[in-house]
Amino acid sequence: MLIEGPMNITISDPADGQGKVLVIVFTPEFQALSLEEQGVQFQDYMRLLASHIESKDKVDERNRAGMAIIYQFAEQLLPHILSGELALEERIVLQVRHEGQAVALTDLLARH
Repeated sequence: MLIEGPMNITISDPADGQGKVLVIVFTPEFQALSLEEQGVQFQDYMRLLASHIESKDKVDERNRAGMAIIYQFAEQLLPHILSGELALEERIVLQVRHEGQAVALTDLLARH
């Protein structure tokens, strides 16, 4: 399921073969926004994710689980985005070791 937002997320296999590696970069459009606009847009993105996670529509359980993981990550980023202390031009690398979570993320991101 494609959910447009302020981050582009790619997934790959780590060197040790355990889980998956997510590489997160903020879009140039998001980086160009003022700090206040970034906060608003990021919170809107989180609300959109939450609505898909909680919806009773055709979102399958693996996609729902993948979106929940992205939401949890976004939740951790939010205070840093709101304060402006996150270098948005830098990529973020996140390794997911739990196999069930890695599969859910792979399924979610493969649908782009």
